[in-house]
Amino acid sequence: MATDLIPIDTENPLPEAIARAAEGISRGHVIGVPTDALYVLVADPLNLQAVGRVFASKGRDPVRSLPLAVSDVLMAEDIATELNSRFYILARHFWPGPLTMIVPASAKVPLKVTGNTGRLAMRQTKSAVLNAIIEKIGHALIATSANISGEPTICSGIELFAAMDGRLDLVLDGGLCAGPGSTTVDITEPYWRVIKEGAISEKEIAERLKAI
Repeated sequence: MATDLIPIDTENPLPEAIARAAEGISRGHVIGVPTDALYVLVADPLNLQAVGRVFASKGRDPVRSLPLAVSDVLMAEDIATELNSRFYILARHFWPGPLTMIVPASAKVPLKVTGNTGRLAMRQTKSAVLNAIIEKIGHALIATSANISGEPTICSGIELFAAMDGRLDLVLDGGLCAGPGSTTVDITEPYWRVIKEGAISEKEIAERLKAI
């Protein structure tokens, strides 16, 4: 498989580029996309063949879950269940932005996407490119770090093309994306906990949740 590379304006992406990416995703393709932080690999979580290709392209252990990107809280409610007050407080303060929340998955999310855990990680990014693709597709999309598992996440389109040529169908080259990574917080347990600290500190999260 040859990987295509096309340039894209991360602030004002051309509709043609978005349409091409969305069409590919609808056909089960895996594409590299610039976001407000780093590059991510995007695919359709409802297409099990595409899900398998994401794991294969990254060399990722299939017992690990794949994070999803949503366009708003309503879309999050569609793929999750038992969303608690923590979710709504954190979403109101930090979405769109670099906060990933781990929540119980709804039955419509394939178990394979959750790494057979029944839980998923999701966030709403500030990325105009990714949000436009989600809007075009109409549902949440896999948005996992653009890298070979165990290696650093890639922060430029040309670097992603070089590193994963032949593993992806398309890379949207938005130049350098060197924003801080997302913070991941698990809100499914009686006591919330930060799994990975990134742009949002544990202290900021605690400040928002202190009244609960």
